[in-house]
Amino acid sequence: MEVIILDGAAEIGRVAADAIESLITRKPDAVLGLATGSSPLSIYDELAARHGAGRLSFAAVRGFTLDEYVGLPPDHPERYRNVIDTVFVSRVDFAPGAVAGPDGLATNIPGACARYEEAIAAAGGIDIQILGIGTDGHIGFNEPGSSLASRTRIKTLTQQTRLDNARFFDGEIDAVPTHCLTQGLGTIMAARHLLLVATGKSKAEAVHHMAEGAVTAMWPASILQHHPHATVLVDDAAARRLQLADYYRETYRAKPDWQGI
Repeated sequence: MEVIILDGAAEIGRVAADAIESLITRKPDAVLGLATGSSPLSIYDELAARHGAGRLSFAAVRGFTLDEYVGLPPDHPERYRNVIDTVFVSRVDFAPGAVAGPDGLATNIPGACARYEEAIAAAGGIDIQILGIGTDGHIGFNEPGSSLASRTRIKTLTQQTRLDNARFFDGEIDAVPTHCLTQGLGTIMAARHLLLVATGKSKAEAVHHMAEGAVTAMWPASILQHHPHATVLVDDAAARRLQLADYYRETYRAKPDWQGI
């Protein structure tokens, strides 16, 4: 795991976008794993700006979202398939149907989850998976206690996650669904490069346990310690609990330009 401490969201967006642009330049039909929430927004803004400037095309790129609420109607603004369209997909040139997500309205939930796994595999697997992290250490909707080998499935959201997400539902926790479909930790770990973003002091404890604590289902993101290519981009506030923060800064400053992330 490489931990990189940067000045803020704009620089995080730039560094992450550099990695994604490099991937698409050498592999135009790359497969991206797309996260929602506030953490990746600076990445999507930077990628959209580069597309608008004519330097980056997503015409042959495929995308798979991390998760989806169960039961939200197709036109609900907080349905994650609609959110990713708004914040990213509609701003660039993905081909129609190139971005897929778990089907939170399926009548056969286990079947829908199995088909989603099959679709990712049929696309050749995910090249770069963008991730955020919850205050309790969840990634996707893999809450504390999730199996470290789990695949796409239905999960019950914790009270803490629903409280965290109530801001997207006018502050009404009762409006936040109680269930979701999510890529499992095993599914996420199958991606070739994991790119996790965390900003703000509320994420500091989770970032510390993820990067420097024991690998445990109590902090699901800690499984990233076992990935051969995991990059964690954080700002100073999210890095405040890191015991090796000075070392992370030193190693990033010393990296040769050709190495990338």
